[in-house]
Amino acid sequence: MHEIFLKRAINLARKGKYLTKPNPMVGCVIVKDSEVIAEGHHMKYGSNHAEINALEDLNKNYNISEAEFRQLTLYCTLEPCCHHGKTGPCTDAIIKSGIKKVVIGIKDPNPKVSGSGIKQLEDNGIEVLSGFFEEELIELNKHFFFKNTYNRPYIAIKIASSADGMSHRKDNTFTWITSEQSRDDVQIVRAGFDAILTGGNTLRNDNPRMNARVDFEINQPQKILLTSQEINKESNFFKSGDVIIHRSSDLNKVITELSNTEINSILVEAGPNLVNAFLDNNLVDEIIIYKSNITLGDEGVSWFENKTIESLGFDLKSSFKINDDSKETYLKTP
Repeated sequence: MHEIFLKRAINLARKGKYLTKPNPMVGCVIVKDSEVIAEGHHMKYGSNHAEINALEDLNKNYNISEAEFRQLTLYCTLEPCCHHGKTGPCTDAIIKSGIKKVVIGIKDPNPKVSGSGIKQLEDNGIEVLSGFFEEELIELNKHFFFKNTYNRPYIAIKIASSADGMSHRKDNTFTWITSEQSRDDVQIVRAGFDAILTGGNTLRNDNPRMNARVDFEINQPQKILLTSQEINKESNFFKSGDVIIHRSSDLNKVITELSNTEINSILVEAGPNLVNAFLDNNLVDEIIIYKSNITLGDEGVSWFENKTIESLGFDLKSSFKINDDSKETYLKTP
């Protein structure tokens, strides 16, 4: 029965996709006599957590006595928080409610919580069970778990490539390499990251907006610019959202500084020089390639010179067609 109710909580958590970041997606259900009587999920960054929403749903729809509260079980996909952030501690609300049994999918990897939320509940006479669907829950919030495990943001590179592995023409004349359908797919990829990073050359040559232009509600990614030169702040990149500008040429220093922010994931969209700098510094966890059937030949600038993605230390995770293009996703070899 625990797995049935936690599965429902996981499905609720998914409703927060694109909206809760950099917070994790979390779902919660409250059960009485093997029946779900209240539920909630973390709906948007800065708003109530899943447990609070579920408790509010319960109080709104039921008149539960103190004795009845002791018979309820609260199911939550992630260990309840026990510290003050944008909202108060969920553990305090659970303890105050009188609920005496909590079932948790996975322990929170955040050092501010990890195990402390469970301990606080147990110290207040609440039975706690945990350890269900852990692989699925790590994948659900993989950027959040990665940041709290490795102490740096998860970094993916997105590139558009010709069929022969070229980035653009040597004369810098602008041309779309991939199809409109691929460019639409990029918007959805952007929506899943906390930040989008690019370099000064890309801004000067392409004048991109680099926001996520989708037809559903999202928490827009933060924008990050790496450049040592002055930049035109009237360019498209600055017209929507705040921009963090880093002028250091030391990538590791930049990523260390970004690691001390709330940013859990970064999508790098830049030219070959900056992309290869990330690869050379072993700062890439995923490569997403949109590859067209166009060839540029001697007119083009190579993404990786004579190297293959596999030789760079990545394994193919998925590949599928988008119109006449292909989308290939590679993950860092374990």
